[in-house]
Amino acid sequence: MAEWAAYHSFRRRRQLDESPDDPLVPDEVVERRLRRPDPYTFHNLTLAQCEGEVVGEMWASAMTPASPGYESNRHLMQGGAWVLSPQRRQGIGRSWLPGLVGLMDRQGATVFTADTFQDPGHAFLRWLGGEPRFSEARSRLDLRLLDWDMVRRWVREAEQRSPGTRLELYVDRLPEERHAEFATAMTALLNTMPFEGLDHGELVETPETLRDWYAREATGSSHHVYMSRESDGSISGMTDVLKYDYEPGFVRQQFTGVHPSARGRGLGKWLKAAMLEHVRAVHPDTVYMTTENAGSNASMLAINRALGFQLYRSATTYQVQREALGRR
Repeated sequence: MAEWAAYHSFRRRRQLDESPDDPLVPDEVVERRLRRPDPYTFHNLTLAQCEGEVVGEMWASAMTPASPGYESNRHLMQGGAWVLSPQRRQGIGRSWLPGLVGLMDRQGATVFTADTFQDPGHAFLRWLGGEPRFSEARSRLDLRLLDWDMVRRWVREAEQRSPGTRLELYVDRLPEERHAEFATAMTALLNTMPFEGLDHGELVETPETLRDWYAREATGSSHHVYMSRESDGSISGMTDVLKYDYEPGFVRQQFTGVHPSARGRGLGKWLKAAMLEHVRAVHPDTVYMTTENAGSNASMLAINRALGFQLYRSATTYQVQREALGRR
């Protein structure tokens, strides 16, 4: 269809504008994700066109009442926008504001959240009345430069410090019988993350949302999970990575967390080191591992720096009150 072709052409131009070194998501993957109904999240995508070409997009999303975290997040809407460089400063971004305010009113949202890493984005979000609430470090590790002796040493040292703890590895997909346990542990760990000044609700994972994520976002990928289990059977930490078939040379570090009661024993290092060894074994073509961390997450940032992760992008998340958007 001509509409899809125009949108994919825009995506390629945006990629060159925004992240020329990142792998491009294939057209069929994007179409499958956008076409698939989402029971847990409301999605809206608005495009700007000029003479048949797409030159900008604005997206917005919010939890639906079916989402397990709806009650504490119902006042929040997330979104973002991008206009190609030649079409900027022509009022395209401003033209989307009435529609965005209307979406917020229909969804009952009172706070809009968006992030940026570029100067025009910072300027626009401040002009909207946005307040910086969260900083994020986006980093990459070049596995060709990694000190693998140090990685093995981290594993040995953690095993010695926690003789009653064992690591469990799940390759490609978590088995169905582990979904409930994983979701419960993930929910507990996610809500220990530093959120800095963000207005946020509870993050809730369930077996149903995990299955939906596998069907929507993780199609055509390998999802590897390491969990640390204590002698009493409880899960004390976890880390997971995602490898998309269409991203040669890249592996995405997803979440790493250790329960507060188990911190101070090197479990975070152990989990990260064990996963790196696993990635090296099953995806030997990997060049880069990517990760994102809160700017205030000193312990995880220290682990990443020791491994050799290099900062390649700093992003700031802003939040804007609906009243401020309405005035604009």
